[in-house]
Amino acid sequence: MVHFFTYFPAFIPLQGMGDGLSDIGRVLTGIAFFILGMSFLGDALEKLAGRPFKLFLKKHTASRIKAISAGAIVTGVLQSSSIVALIVLAFVGTGVLTMQNALAVALGANLGSTFANWIIATAGFELDIESFAYPIAGLTGIAMAFFKEESKWRIWCRFLLGFSLLFIGLDFMKSGIEEAVKTVDLSTFSKYPSVVFLLLGLVMTALVQSSSATVAIVLSALYANAINLYAATAIVLGSEIGTGIKLLLASAGGLAGEKRVAWGNIIFNVVTSLIVLVLLMPVNELITEVFGIKNNLIALVLFQTITNVFGIILFYPLLNILGRFLEKRFAEDDLDTFFIEKTGTQDTKIALEAFKHETLSFIHSVTGFCLETFDIKTTKWKEKQHKEYAKKPLMEKYEYLKKVHGDILRYYVQLQKNIKSEEDAKMADNLVSAVRNCMYTAKSIKDAHYDSVQLRNSSNDIKYGFFLHTKKMINDFFTEVLDILDAKHKSQYGSRVIKLYKSVQEGYAESLNEMYKEAHPKYLSDTEISTILNFNRELYSAFKAMSFALKDHLLDEKEAAYFEELPGFIR
Repeated sequence: MVHFFTYFPAFIPLQGMGDGLSDIGRVLTGIAFFILGMSFLGDALEKLAGRPFKLFLKKHTASRIKAISAGAIVTGVLQSSSIVALIVLAFVGTGVLTMQNALAVALGANLGSTFANWIIATAGFELDIESFAYPIAGLTGIAMAFFKEESKWRIWCRFLLGFSLLFIGLDFMKSGIEEAVKTVDLSTFSKYPSVVFLLLGLVMTALVQSSSATVAIVLSALYANAINLYAATAIVLGSEIGTGIKLLLASAGGLAGEKRVAWGNIIFNVVTSLIVLVLLMPVNELITEVFGIKNNLIALVLFQTITNVFGIILFYPLLNILGRFLEKRFAEDDLDTFFIEKTGTQDTKIALEAFKHETLSFIHSVTGFCLETFDIKTTKWKEKQHKEYAKKPLMEKYEYLKKVHGDILRYYVQLQKNIKSEEDAKMADNLVSAVRNCMYTAKSIKDAHYDSVQLRNSSNDIKYGFFLHTKKMINDFFTEVLDILDAKHKSQYGSRVIKLYKSVQEGYAESLNEMYKEAHPKYLSDTEISTILNFNRELYSAFKAMSFALKDHLLDEKEAAYFEELPGFIR
């Protein structure tokens, strides 16, 4: 029951409150319900059919025409250009999609976002909302409390709840605006130039973070005769720009690929909207006089559709030019690899030297990630990092490490083709092994992160004490890693790396003995004991992998051979 009423705080009766504040409150409530409904629909559909939609996009983006169609279809069904944008960015990052075809998908997504507006314009204002939307919302909201979080039934309930909230929100907006029209003289607003309404649409969309919500508000205002069609079309143009700004803000501080797609989308929307703004009167006359559309709601959604179709026609021939421009404007060098991106693989000696420096940089990055995961502050590694990387949230840093890992592996494959000597081949293999072990370290620490947060926030003294002990271990281990990397004499590498590995061996055995002693059923449940044991295993797996990374990167053949003979300790 809590789940349902959490989403319905505004079902407080507004009847009898005929003042303007009540009307504004009703409109704001409608906007909130509408946005929540859109969010529920998008989340539910992504979980119900996320993989099929991804496969559909992957399969149907080989050409620009297909990419535009696929973007329109997937956005039309999911009703979330943000979800589609994330899928597209992932495809661009893995090389599945070219930048030009990614921009084509964005063009199609703009058109697909009008699908819900057609449903609202044709059915939303004619249906008896109270007869179907409220019962569906009530039943599905209550039912959600009885299903597990990831169950299919709960997801379907979320979908139906989102669908009903769209219409409930529309009903609130419609009735609120109708009442406001009775008390406020809106005729003076018709005297303002169209650019004012465009700016209004831009600001509204930037605030509510949904162009569909903006269009729903405008449709409600049109239905209540609060504004005329001309002003409404100008607001819709502003919403097109506003949705591009939303994506632009979301990409700030992101990877270059994200910025390219975001800026491509903003260029599409700004240029298209400004051209249509200049031709706003003729376009309005085309719809109402030539096409003979007298229903203002249909006319408005048709206007939005025509605008997006015009954008596709306008930019389709320019996608290659725009793609190349954006790739030059937003290069990867602000968040890419330090050394190998600037070094070819033809001269293997130079390439191996760059590879070695890149590996060292990657070890520093992973070390910094591990320390930051446990809120350990140190400036020792930061000077070796990209400035933009340091600003990123923790899990975005992990995604960055995965990307660099992939870049290094790709470089290694290219380098192998040119290596002639066995010695160089051995060096390359060792370096790629070091990078791979570093990634294992980051993965283990990432997997342990959720448990570390639970332990840190626990009221149980044993669990909290274990967290403090773990934090100290992390600090001691990775501080030693940084000290070894900074050692001036190579002769120190072998003894220090082997000593570090042995300390990890001993620490793992000691930690297990201590946990078995303290894991008393009186103080810890079976689940808590299992969680702590798995958490401890992840930590020592990370320590072991980092030790092997140091071995591969720093030790000579003789020292590495002795290291390999040391017994393992994690099974």
